[in-house]
Amino acid sequence: MATTRENKTISQFKAAMSGGGARPNLFEVELTTLPDGITGWDADNFRFMCKAAALPAQNVASIDVPFRGRIFKVAGDRTIDTWTVTVINDEGFLLRNAFEAWSELIAKLDTNLGATDPSAYMKNAKVYQLGRGATTSSQNSQGTANAVLKEYEFIDIFPTNVSQIDVSYDSSDTIEEFTVEFQVQSFSVSGAGGPNG
Repeated sequence: MATTRENKTISQFKAAMSGGGARPNLFEVELTTLPDGITGWDADNFRFMCKAAALPAQNVASIDVPFRGRIFKVAGDRTIDTWTVTVINDEGFLLRNAFEAWSELIAKLDTNLGATDPSAYMKNAKVYQLGRGATTSSQNSQGTANAVLKEYEFIDIFPTNVSQIDVSYDSSDTIEEFTVEFQVQSFSVSGAGGPNG
């Protein structure tokens, strides 16, 4: 016997599109402090110069268990992918210098000595997914602040790659930028249905 599904209308779709949909260009990254001994960090400047980031990717591995010629799949360990941010470079190299100093703290180039206590080189960072309005209500709102739709806190991060900056006579009408890759121990979520929201 054939089954049918109700035909959906554009009006139903509009009603389901709460708030008009989350926008990938409405976000803010917060990295309040760097490890002790690193000077020149400006957290407010970083909020503006962090051009791109990502909400965390997470994976649950699959473990194959053979049974009589068949494979039974069970859930394995949960892991978090490397977290990458893209940073606009200013002429003072303020932020790049700080990330290079952070890498030097972990492992010095000339001696390979560095911090051995993880708490000495790990920090936390946050990514805020922002809404277009001042509230999370679907109603239009006027205001001077964006509602925070969801907040991810990356816990115990440290940089494992500060990318090169390409320089070339052929590059014009562009601004230098670089990426920083971080290892992440865990993250917490709040807002928009998160465990704390």
